[in-house]
Amino acid sequence: MNRMVSWFCLIFLKPIVLKFLIKEVRGLENIPKTNFILVANHQSHLDHIITGFICVPRRFRIIGQIDQYNKGLIRILRDFIYFIAEVIPVNRKDKESKRKAIEEVIKTLKKGDILIIYPEGTRSRTAQIQKGKIGVAKIFLRTNIPILPVGIKGTFELLPPGRSFPRIKKIIEVKVGKCLYFEEEFERAKNLTENSEEYQKICQKIIDRIMEEINNLIVT
Repeated sequence: MNRMVSWFCLIFLKPIVLKFLIKEVRGLENIPKTNFILVANHQSHLDHIITGFICVPRRFRIIGQIDQYNKGLIRILRDFIYFIAEVIPVNRKDKESKRKAIEEVIKTLKKGDILIIYPEGTRSRTAQIQKGKIGVAKIFLRTNIPILPVGIKGTFELLPPGRSFPRIKKIIEVKVGKCLYFEEEFERAKNLTENSEEYQKICQKIIDRIMEEINNLIVT
C-alpha cells in the first residue's frame, strides 16, 4: 500500500475501526522503526483491516490469493481492492505463481516496506490456530528482516468464513509481541540449499517458534 493510501487509512478509517471494532490493543511499543514481516493468525477477512491498522501510515504490502472469487462482480471488486492496496497476488495452486509472489515479496522487503503475511495460509474454519507453513521462514532466511508476531481475537466471531457481512461489535483484541530475529538460524542456513534436509529443518524450527509465539499472544 503506497504512503498516500496508507495516510488516508490512518486519518479516515483507523478512527472508525477503533470506535466500532477494536476493544483493546497492546504491545504497539514493540513495533520497530525499521521494516519487518508482520505475522498473524488468520480467522477472518477482517484480519486484513486489523493488521493494516497496526501498520498505517507506513508503506506495507500483503499477499492475497487469486484462486478464489474469480467470477463476475466479485472478481472485479477483488482486483480493484488489490490494485489500490498493492496486494501481491498468488495462486496457491500454481507453483510458478507462488515463485513470482515470493520474488515480489523479496523486492518489497529490500525496498524497506513492511510485509503482512498469515503463516497458516488460509482462514481457520474453527477459530483455532492451524499449523503454520514454512513459506514465511524461507522469506526470512532470504532477507534477515525481523518477524513481528501479532495475535488477533474476535474477528472470527464478527466475520467467520462463509459469512458475507460482518457483525459490528467492539470485541476485537490485538496483541503485538516482540520481534523475533532467528540470528543463529540465519547464519546456519547461509551455506545450505533450499532443498537440503538441514535447510528444511531450520525452516520448520522457525515456523514452529512463530506459531508458538502467536498462540501465546492469543491466550495471554
